[in-house]
Amino acid sequence: MKNLNILLAFLFFSFASIAQNVEFDKNLFKDKKDEFKAAVKNLDEGNKLLDYAPFPLYKQALPFFEAANEFNPNNADLNFKIGLCHLNSNMKFKALEYFEKAYKLQPTVNTEIQYYIGRGSQLSQQWDKAIKAYEAFKNTLNTKTDMERIMETSKHIEECRNGKKLMVKPVRVWIDNMGKNINSQYPEYGMIMNADGSEIYFTSRRPNSAGNSSDDFGGYFEDIYMSEEANKEYQAAKNVGEPINTKGHDATVALSPDGSKMLVYIDDKGDGNIYESVRKGSEWSKPKKLNSEICSPYHEPSAWYSPDMRKLYFVSDRPLSGKGAPKDKDIYVASWDAKKEIWTNIERLPETVNTPYDEDGIFMHPDGKTLYFSSKGHSTIGGYDIFYSVRQDDNSWSTPVNIGYPINTPDDDVFFVVAANGKDAYMTSFREDGMGEKDLYKITFLGEEKQPMLNTEDILLAGKGVTMREKVIEPKIEIKRSSLSLLKGIIRDNKTKAPVMAAIEVIDNEKNEIIAEFNSDPVTGKYMVSLPAGKNYGIAVKAEGYLFHSENFDIPKESDYQEYEKNVDLKKVEVGEVIVLRNIFFDLNKYSLRPESQNELDRLTKLLNDNPSIRIQISGHTDSRGSDSYNKDLSHNRAKAVVDYLIDKGISSGRLEYQGYGEEQPIVTDTEIAKLRLPQDKEDAHQSNRRTEFKIISK
Repeated sequence: MKNLNILLAFLFFSFASIAQNVEFDKNLFKDKKDEFKAAVKNLDEGNKLLDYAPFPLYKQALPFFEAANEFNPNNADLNFKIGLCHLNSNMKFKALEYFEKAYKLQPTVNTEIQYYIGRGSQLSQQWDKAIKAYEAFKNTLNTKTDMERIMETSKHIEECRNGKKLMVKPVRVWIDNMGKNINSQYPEYGMIMNADGSEIYFTSRRPNSAGNSSDDFGGYFEDIYMSEEANKEYQAAKNVGEPINTKGHDATVALSPDGSKMLVYIDDKGDGNIYESVRKGSEWSKPKKLNSEICSPYHEPSAWYSPDMRKLYFVSDRPLSGKGAPKDKDIYVASWDAKKEIWTNIERLPETVNTPYDEDGIFMHPDGKTLYFSSKGHSTIGGYDIFYSVRQDDNSWSTPVNIGYPINTPDDDVFFVVAANGKDAYMTSFREDGMGEKDLYKITFLGEEKQPMLNTEDILLAGKGVTMREKVIEPKIEIKRSSLSLLKGIIRDNKTKAPVMAAIEVIDNEKNEIIAEFNSDPVTGKYMVSLPAGKNYGIAVKAEGYLFHSENFDIPKESDYQEYEKNVDLKKVEVGEVIVLRNIFFDLNKYSLRPESQNELDRLTKLLNDNPSIRIQISGHTDSRGSDSYNKDLSHNRAKAVVDYLIDKGISSGRLEYQGYGEEQPIVTDTEIAKLRLPQDKEDAHQSNRRTEFKIISK
């Protein structure tokens, strides 16, 4: 019995020593004086950095605390401080083990230890455990003096409940690290892209920054890098250099859909603001600061263009009254004043989108109506989560939707961009499989999961007591893609094929209004425009000294994402040149001009006014269906209707001729049409034959 009592006492004191707090007392380490002295020195250095003003330097303090912890791993206060350092770093998921150990060593180590156990548990997605710790912490607070802390803790509890709900039905995605061509051992974040994803730009803090400097926190200055896609893979990223990158901090903000303009955040004097750079070929202009209505005395960290470049969505912490102390960050929208060449008419997005908490990291999809943004409000599961809201036909905004788990995590998820196809997206994240600190990841949406069809499995008897199943391959899961199209190509000279800088207009033919205006690149001639589904579009290309070129696109409302490549060869204003007027419309079997034709006719009127010496012939053409005489009369009357319009606009009748050719001059012959297999191809061929043209007959 005596031996048993001795054994129990030994076990008790052994257990107690394991769970007992060990102070940094030299009397406890008499046989390790030198090691103790070094550990205390590390502890003091860490404490100095933790007490650094104006705010603690957690990252710098951590190595000192870890060195001290190697000597004495059972000090509650030290474990708590290591947990704090991890919690305020990119290694947040490591914080929990240190907070829990600190609590086991000494439950009274800190009055807020349960709160921090809750934070660590939440970041580890241990929702119930986090809720329990938060509730325990709330019970220690005074409802009269600690109301703000109570509200903060209650919000974390609600975030954990949101996390439990979202994890029940995770989003079906692949999340892939973008690899060594893009990521490094240093932070990469804030990726931006053009509409088709052929070019990406991002921010990184690497040692070869333009300023070749580091900040007060030990990180290298921010610089902007870029990569182009080739063979479905992004090539090795390269520093974009001057004039975009300066000796200070330079960070990506936004890229126009066609990649011709970039917004960057530049902080080289301690007063960061948003600047704009314009590209010509492969060269970027020196960034120019946006006007004061955007760059206010407050902080504007994020912005994005609308696809038509007529709106600028941006984030600011400016007070609602316009004066006073900064508030939480909200999303605003500005309109472009083409005459003054400034952004103006600033409006704050409604409470549907903005919350009493911070919003940031905005991205407007090329469809022109889906706004992605990050928020600490709404149904977040912790920190910033990514949401989207859709602008309705009445200009209201839908209730924001959390994009889901595992895209959103209990940590901050801020930078998120989506390719025009709606299937591929990119984000910044810190994950355990990363290459260093924050990395860039590609997200592939897989669509809704297809339910198994159990009744299609054939059960085959293979032997006594053995059942085998024949595998049945189910139909491919269709992924709902973005309902828009991308039109892109090169504007060239018809004869030399040299690139041409041209003005491009996009017209909503139903509303008979220009909805976007932009230029092709002056060096490469490249252009790109996104066309949301459900509309009939007219596209007009104009350049000085050339005849204008028009295209017509009808994109059904329910169509999936498509890309069209259309190189436009502009013809000089020369005798004999012929242009098809693709945006002149007539009702079936009628020759009265429809209202949608007005923009095209006005372009023709301007061409004649700009070139007062030219004479033209307007010609009408039909397909081969119908009698020859009927088609001849119809085409004749349609050509005449165009001439009558021009005369009404002040063009001299002596400069105009008209002729109806009926089916005599087809673009696609009946023999060629007969060889086409698909009915739609045949109809498209007939459509190309039904046209109105003009020809320069003298100059």
